[in-house]
Amino acid sequence: KQGEYDVKVQGVEISPNPIARGQPATFSIAATTGAAIDGGKLVIEVSYFGWHIHSETHDLCDETSCPVSTGDFVVSHSQVLPGYTP
Repeated sequence: KQGEYDVKVQGVEISPNPIARGQPATFSIAATTGAAIDGGKLVIEVSYFGWHIHSETHDLCDETSCPVSTGDFVVSHSQVLPGYTP
């Protein structure tokens, strides 16, 4: 979704790359924030050439230490993508 957020994503690393459908993948999301964050939601959207494949919502504090301090931080999330993921 487009909008103004305190968090700006700087990059995403995926391991393994390329992913294998039905196998675990780890997403390391490098981001920066201009304000401390006490909590919130982490929404993961997976698209393939513009086609929506998968979406999940997680509690941010389950994925990284809260509160998140002002500046750079990394969120690391591991999951098995659905078998229909291209």
